Amino acid sequence: MAIIVNLDVMMAKRKISSQELAEKIGITKANLSILKTNKGKAIRFSTLDKICEVLECKPGDILEYKNN
Repeated sequence: MAIIVNLDVMMAKRKISSQELAEKIGITKANLSILKTNKGKAIRFSTLDKICEVLECKPGDILEYKNN
């Protein structure tokens, strides 16, 4: 996959747990885990918006493009 999700890095920088982030953005811990481990195939803009709001970051801080 060419899109890399660096959510775990940003969470570590902000010192927030998976459980806390999942509760604040309104998704299950299991779905958050799928995002963190790059196993997701899509992300809703509304979810990305909430993640960025809670972590006080931009989408580019979380998503990275790598050319295969």
